[in-house]
Amino acid sequence: MRLNLACELVSSNFHVVFNVANIIGSPLATASHHLRTLKKLNLVKYRKEGKLVFYSLVDEHVRQLIQLASTHSQELMTVGK
Repeated sequence: MRLNLACELVSSNFHVVFNVANIIGSPLATASHHLRTLKKLNLVKYRKEGKLVFYSLVDEHVRQLIQLASTHSQELMTVGK
């Protein structure tokens, strides 16, 4: 779930929590929990605009790591078939 969420952040610079929940198909509370966990791990950052909270990846290094992990995960699924 968190890899899917991080991959979604790779494809776009900023996401609002409710958009992330819709994209990954989870309740708002679940998406928010996963984003907080990623923030505690210093993988994502956030900024507030009024009541909206926008999340993004911390930097380009994290973006590259997530892309690599996603590619590796897809390769493992292909080999396992």
